[in-house]
Amino acid sequence: MAFKFENLKVWQLSLELADEVDLLANTFPAHELYSFQARLEGLLIQYLSVIVEGSTGLTNAEFRRFLVIANRSALEVVGCLYLARRRGYLGEEKFTELYNRVELLVKMIQALINTLND
Repeated sequence: MAFKFENLKVWQLSLELADEVDLLANTFPAHELYSFQARLEGLLIQYLSVIVEGSTGLTNAEFRRFLVIANRSALEVVGCLYLARRRGYLGEEKFTELYNRVELLVKMIQALINTLND
């Protein structure tokens, strides 16, 4: 693989999660298309993009900064999952599955952050 981010397990897993959430978001009511659905999908695209952009930085400090931003986006995804469950767009089982996957990604990114030294 030609680019650093392609070898990052956290990026690969987040790509899978983004696809799964996209399929789920397509089941949301039509009136959510340009608000909630778009926000949720946008957060996951932002998450992926920030990892990609940060991996091309010149220093570990820069990469660390981007990874912190990615984790913040992941936490916003969790907030959206709660809202989707509350609005009845997401059952408890699917909520728990997605929540656990986001939690794993956050932990993986934090572990990666912890390995980056100046």
